[in-house]
Amino acid sequence: MKTDDLISMMATDVAPVDRSLPRLRMVQALLLGGMASLVLMLMLYGLRPDLMVIARTPLFWVKLAFPTTLAAGALLVLHRLLHPGLDVGMRWAGVAAPSLAIWIGSALVLALAPATERIPLLMGYTWRSCPFNIALLSLPLFCSITWAVKAMAPTRLRLCGGVAGLLAGSSATMVYCLHCPEMGVPFWGLWYFLGILIPAAVGLLLGPRLLRW
Repeated sequence: MKTDDLISMMATDVAPVDRSLPRLRMVQALLLGGMASLVLMLMLYGLRPDLMVIARTPLFWVKLAFPTTLAAGALLVLHRLLHPGLDVGMRWAGVAAPSLAIWIGSALVLALAPATERIPLLMGYTWRSCPFNIALLSLPLFCSITWAVKAMAPTRLRLCGGVAGLLAGSSATMVYCLHCPEMGVPFWGLWYFLGILIPAAVGLLLGPRLLRW
């Protein structure tokens, strides 16, 4: 058989690649993982009793905006990492900007607060459990996002694993905000951030193993 005939035969009846499949797979992973995280939060911790009241305050939406914007930034970075040869570039700003904003806000709040109130603002009431609660709630999201990323055949396994963990942690924090009673900006800047870093660190360490294809 001639080479041209072989190529022609192999190309016959080849179905076109669905370019929307990776996007749909990631949406599916976020929805399923997010729902599982929400159910886990309701089973283990429950909604804060005054959620309907506190949700009417701007501070609650500032609290929710931190993990939401961080998750959006992580998703943009992950999208670029999953396309070999594409530079992430300025999209890292989507991760850096929310982090810097919450730290600057924390510093301002602490600077303006009386000296006796600074430690309570930073430590809150739940600092011992908060990061671990976020890490636990991130497990369903971490599994579903890792499944979606692996199916896209990534090449930068360690970095993809770290950013996938960051996305899982920040998305889980969005869910945790529906339970957490803490309303201090310095608390969010420290303990929420540490909770988000736990799945990010796990993804960074285990990425080459979990995402290998």
